[in-house]
This record gives sequence, C-alpha cells and structure tokens, in this order.
Amino acid sequence: MKRIITMQDISCFGKCSLTVAMPVISAMGVEASVIPTAVLSTHSMYKGFTFHDLTGEIVPIMNHLEKEGFEFDGIYTGYLGSFEQMALAEKLFDTFGRGKPILVDPCMADNGKLYAGFNEEFAAEMRKLCARADVICPNLTEAAFLLNEPYPGNDYDEAYIRSTLKKLTDMGCRTAVLTGVSLAEGKLGAYAYDAVTNEWYSFYTDKQPENFHGTGDIWASTFFGAYIRGRSFEDAVRIACLYTAECIRLTIAEPHDYRSGVCFEEAIPYLVDLMKQ
Repeated sequence: MKRIITMQDISCFGKCSLTVAMPVISAMGVEASVIPTAVLSTHSMYKGFTFHDLTGEIVPIMNHLEKEGFEFDGIYTGYLGSFEQMALAEKLFDTFGRGKPILVDPCMADNGKLYAGFNEEFAAEMRKLCARADVICPNLTEAAFLLNEPYPGNDYDEAYIRSTLKKLTDMGCRTAVLTGVSLAEGKLGAYAYDAVTNEWYSFYTDKQPENFHGTGDIWASTFFGAYIRGRSFEDAVRIACLYTAECIRLTIAEPHDYRSGVCFEEAIPYLVDLMKQ
C-alpha cells in the first residue's frame, strides 16, 4: 500500500484540512499519515472557535518518525499558519521527500483576499515553499498573491491562465494547477501546466450554484491520492474535479448548515468507482 504524509491543521467540527484529507486519501487506498499543525474546535467559518497551536510538537513527531525508519511515497502540505510552520514544512521535505512527489496547496487566500492573519510577507515566504514542490494547486487569488500581481476576479481569458501558470512554474515547481477556473459559461474546473514536458491539461464540470468552505482541500486530497496511486497527472486532475463537483451536488441536494462544508462522505462510493475505472 502506498503511504503519504500530510501536514496541516485539524478541526474537531467542520470539513476541511485533515478532517477531509485523511478519509478521502484513505478511501482511495492510500495510507494517510499526518503531522497536525493545530487543533481547532471548529473551522474558521464559525465564530469563537478555540485554537491550540501544535508547532512545538512538529519536530519531535518528525524525529520519531525518522528514528523508526518510516518512509513515505509522497508529501502533501495544506494550511500552514505561520512562518515557522513553513520552515518546518521544508524540514519535512528534506527529511522524507527526497525523490518523492511533493504537493503544496498554498492555502492562504480566496475571493481576492488573504485569510485573516496573513500578509504579503507571508505570501512571499509561501512562494519559497512552492518552489520546493513538484506540484502546486493555488486558486486564482492565491496565484495572484504568489506572483505579487492584481487579482483578476472574473475578468480573465485562457491567455491569462496560461501566462499565470508559466509564471508559477518559473518559481521552481515542475507543475502548477489553477483551480476554480471558468473559461466557458456554466463550466468550472482546473487548468494545469507541466513545465518539463511543456504540456497543458484542463478539465471542467458543470458549475454548481453554491460555493463551500473546504472544497479546495477535497480537490487537493483527491488529486494527490489518485496521483500517488499511479494515475497520470491528467487523469488525477479529472478525478479530483469530478469528485469535488459530486460532493457539492450532493450537498446542495440535502439542505443543511452549509458552513460545515460539503457532504464528501456521501460521495465516497462515487470516488471509489472513479478509481476503479
């Protein structure tokens, strides 16, 4: 069985970060080992959540894993809450990532704004972390901050997407994927560029009428699970787009408190079927 290690926070309630990554990656037949960066009572869509920083535990965890001789088939980082945690992610790459695929999801912004507590200096440091990755998967807002360029909103075309992807790979990563891309009415998906092979990939599904917290984590987790299982890059993008869209579709069909995230659990049989195809 393939095994990855992922470094990000975990919420006791709410579907994002490790709460999503662990079950999704596991359902794809990949062992999901974790380095939790913080424990929250709920994710940040709820007011008054508690937060316990686990930065001080990261090095002891890594040291023990290294002492035991554990090896991993890939590394995946999600939300990192501080400069120190980004430095520790680089240590994780150095310790366990030699010759292994590394995915960095630069979770720091959306809808034209950085998340609370982040600034341009943080984005500049995230740029350095992305340079160490094989694959990065920012949304359009995150890409703009990584490149220190204006956020385009909905005013972009395919030429802009291709130019942005080339600039992202110029930072040092082999492949960049832009998520949340819409180049045709009623369609939403991902657009990718492999700087080594000079190949382009894109895949779209029908655009859903609602947006949900945590769908970027679902996309990244699904993509990496498929990729580690040996699917081609293009196919991993396709599977991630299809599964994320199905999660949203099922959530809209069953009205509830949308703040918690999408009903990814109900869509897991669909994901399993995608992996069998």
